[in-house]
Amino acid sequence: MTSESPERILRIKAVLDRTGLSRATLYRKMQDGTFPKNIRISSRCAGWRESAIREWMKNPMFYGVTDRPVG
Repeated sequence: MTSESPERILRIKAVLDRTGLSRATLYRKMQDGTFPKNIRISSRCAGWRESAIREWMKNPMFYGVTDRPVG
C-alpha cells in the first residue's frame, strides 16, 4: 500500500479560500503564468490540482519566474 493520498481537485471557492486571492487576481496571475493553470473537469467545470496550489503557496512571489525569459 502507498502512503500517498490520491490527487485532489479543488474548485475555485476552495482555491480562493486557501490563497486569499480575489477571483480577478487569480485569473490575472494564471494569464501571467504566476499561478497554476486550472484543469477542465467537464464542459462547464474546472478545478486546480491541490498539489499545484500547495507548491504555489510555498513561494508565491517566485512561482513561474524561472520559466519566463529574462529581459
